Amino acid sequence: MKVLENLVYTKTHEWVRFEDETTALVGLTDYAQQTLGQLVFVNLPQEGDETVTGESFADVESVKAVSDVYCPVTGVVSEINEELLDAPEKINDTPYEAWFAKITDITEKEEFLSPEEYEEFVKKEME
Repeated sequence: MKVLENLVYTKTHEWVRFEDETTALVGLTDYAQQTLGQLVFVNLPQEGDETVTGESFADVESVKAVSDVYCPVTGVVSEINEELLDAPEKINDTPYEAWFAKITDITEKEEFLSPEEYEEFVKKEME
C-alpha cells in the first residue's frame, strides 16, 4: 500500500491535495483501489455541482461491487477528470494521479488524517 507524504487522507479512503486554502483535488487511495479490485466504471459529479463534507459525490464500480466516494470538503466542483470516464482503470494503475474532481470555494473541511495516521488507520482496519 502506497501513501504519499504530500496528501491528507480520510477514514473513508479518499485522498486530498490542497492547491491552496480553498481549492483541492480529491481521489481514491491506493488502499481503496486495491480493496475494490479492478474498476470498470466511474460516475463523476458534474462541473458546477455543490459538494457537502461527508456526502457521496461520485461512485465507482468494480468487478466486486459498487462503492460510493465521499467528498471530504464542502465547495463547488470546478473540474472533473474526464479521462476516468473512458479509462476507470487509471484509478487502479495510478491512484494518486487519477483525481476525480477539483473542488473550489471550499468552506468546510473534514478532519483529515496525516499520512502516518492514515497508515495506522489502515493497519487497524486490516486486523
